[in-house]
Amino acid sequence: MKLKLPQYNGKDNQVMLVIVPLFALFFNLVNFQPAMLQDIGHMVAYTLLSVVLFGGYFVACGLIAVYLRNRLPEESQLFKRLAILIALLLLTTALFLRGFLQLAESITWLGYTFSAQAFLWNYIALGIINIFLVFLMEGISRYQDWKNSLLEKEALETAYEQGRLNALKNQVNPHFLFNCLNTLSSLIQENGDEADAFLNEMTKVYRYLLRAEGNQLVAVETELRFIGSYAGLLITRYGESLQINIETAAHTLTGNIAPLSVQLVIENIIATSSMSKQQPLIIRVDATNRSALIIHHPVQPRYSGAPVAASAGIDNLIKKYALLEKPVTVSIDAANERTVCIPVLHEKEDGL
Repeated sequence: MKLKLPQYNGKDNQVMLVIVPLFALFFNLVNFQPAMLQDIGHMVAYTLLSVVLFGGYFVACGLIAVYLRNRLPEESQLFKRLAILIALLLLTTALFLRGFLQLAESITWLGYTFSAQAFLWNYIALGIINIFLVFLMEGISRYQDWKNSLLEKEALETAYEQGRLNALKNQVNPHFLFNCLNTLSSLIQENGDEADAFLNEMTKVYRYLLRAEGNQLVAVETELRFIGSYAGLLITRYGESLQINIETAAHTLTGNIAPLSVQLVIENIIATSSMSKQQPLIIRVDATNRSALIIHHPVQPRYSGAPVAASAGIDNLIKKYALLEKPVTVSIDAANERTVCIPVLHEKEDGL
């Protein structure tokens, strides 16, 4: 089984592999120079032992650092964490260094005698290295956090741009375009004037679809003009099987809504509902309320007996308004009529 120790920033092992062998060799040469240089075999053996001991010391310091980071993770606790960490590492350093030098004194061929002055200088040197490593590891950790946040930001921006592209693709629905062209072709053969009127409305619809893609909000009046043209295309195509009634009032046209909100709801209604001359689908857009655009329609499932969820098909619209902190409400009443309320936003009230 592979032992995996907690890591402070993921670079702990790399730092240890560089620092520990160099420091162990340098420490031995400074403190035990005569014996180390006289016997290369003993020097290699004791250096390897020192590397193991210093490696264990380094791991112990790393565990202390990881523990403190987990206990004091907040940005406001940074200075407190570093201060406690340095204090604990200096204490650990004193205990380790005392034990290491006592071990060296017990090895006769080193010829080492413990000295308080030598201990002090070694402690100062090791303490300085510890403090340096604390700030080095914290710096590496912060750099990695910054790099990860940058990657996350790039991923979010990519997802946002992909979402905008998908939204544009959905707005310029190829099936809708194909059906409009089929309808236009039929009208050209049957009624030239009506074909001209249909083409004019179609041009307005696609001009709005393309322009609205980059806007967060549009005026209610602008959206309803578009819906008038959009509804005209649908009614021409479906004939008496579809009715779309738009009710407005002058005092309700000054607010703003997310572009294509009403179009998305109508598109969803038509995609999931059945309609015929005998049982037409009647969609009513009520714009007489200053605080919301309200869309009503009877629940007529395209497939008999199919379950109908109130918010089915308009999840993206609901999420979009949730970001604006103005929830879209959807309900189905006892009379089996579905109601979708799209909030109208006003500058003074909503801080737009």
